[in-house]
Amino acid sequence: MDRKQMCIANVQYKKPSADGAKQSKNLLRYLTYRESRDEAARHVAGRERWVDHGMGSSVAEIAQRCDDLKSEHVLTFSLVMNPNPDLITMVAPEEREQFVRELTASVVDDFFEARGIDTGVEMSYVMHHRLTDDPQAPGLHDPHTHIVLPGTMYDEEHGQRVPLFFSRNRKVNHIDLLHDVTERTMIEQMERYVGPDWEQRYDELAAVREQERQIIEDEPHGGMLDDKGASWDVWCGTRRTDEQQTAVGFYRWYAAPTEDDPDNLRLEFRPLVAGLPHEQAAFFAQVLAQAMNSEMDKLKELAGLINGMSADQREALIEEMGGYERVARDVSPDFEL
Repeated sequence: MDRKQMCIANVQYKKPSADGAKQSKNLLRYLTYRESRDEAARHVAGRERWVDHGMGSSVAEIAQRCDDLKSEHVLTFSLVMNPNPDLITMVAPEEREQFVRELTASVVDDFFEARGIDTGVEMSYVMHHRLTDDPQAPGLHDPHTHIVLPGTMYDEEHGQRVPLFFSRNRKVNHIDLLHDVTERTMIEQMERYVGPDWEQRYDELAAVREQERQIIEDEPHGGMLDDKGASWDVWCGTRRTDEQQTAVGFYRWYAAPTEDDPDNLRLEFRPLVAGLPHEQAAFFAQVLAQAMNSEMDKLKELAGLINGMSADQREALIEEMGGYERVARDVSPDFEL
C-alpha cells in the first residue's frame, strides 16, 4: 500500500488575537461536545472526555492554559491523528480505541524526541468515534483524535519557555518529520494489533477493488441523469468493503476537475445494499444488472427490496433462483418470498 495514506496527521494553529481566541474556544467546544458535524458526543459515565497531559480536561481549563502558554504569534496548535479506516477495520472492534490512543501518545512523544525536545510538550487530546461519510464506503468506524498543543515549550537549556514552531523549509521540515514518525508508528502498531501480514491483506483488498472496477469494460447496464441534466452510463457491480463484507451498487464517472485538467473524470462507486457476504453480494449484483432492464429507478427499487430483507430471506431467495452457481438470464426475482 501507499504508506503515506496510512494515517492523516495535520497541524493547524490559532493566532493570539481576539478572533483567534474566539475561534479556539469554539473549536474546543466542538471537539468536546461532538463526534462529527452531524453527531453529538457519546459520553461514557465516569470517564472524562479529554485526556490531560498538561493542558487541562475541560473547555475552560484548556482555553486558559492556551492563553497562559501562548507565544507572540501562536495561541495554540491543533493536531489531528486519523488512521485510515480500511486499516482500522482489520483491528478488533474492542481494541480500536486503545489502538488510536497508543498511536496518539507515541507519535507526539516520538516526534518531539526526534526534534531534540527532551522535556516534551504539554498536550490534551480528545477521542472521536465518528462514522465515515465517504460516498463510496459510508458508515465505516473512523476513530481519531484531536490534540491541543500550546504556543510555547519549556527550554531546559535556557530555563524558560520559548516559542514552539513547526518549520517547513529546505533545511528543516517538521511536517515531513511528523508524517515519518506517524508512518513508522502505524506500521509498528499494525504488526502488534493485526499481525505481520497486515500489509499483504490490505493489498489483497485493494486488488479485489481494482478487479471490481473492471466491470466498466463491459457494456453499461443502464444510464442516469445528474443534477445538471447530463447523461451518464451506469454499471451495476460490487465493491469490497472489508475482509468480511461487500456492497452492491453502481459505478459511474463523476466530474473531478483539477487545476491542470478542468475536465477530469473519476470513476466512483455508490452503494445501494451494504453489509453483504462477498458471495451473496456478487450474486445479487449479477441479478440486479439483468433485472434493472437498463432503468436506474428499477435498480434502486430492487436494491431497496433486498435491503428490506433479513439474512434468512435473502438466502431463501437465492435458493429459489437456483443457488449461487446459477444466475439465470432474464431474471425476474420474486421479492415476495
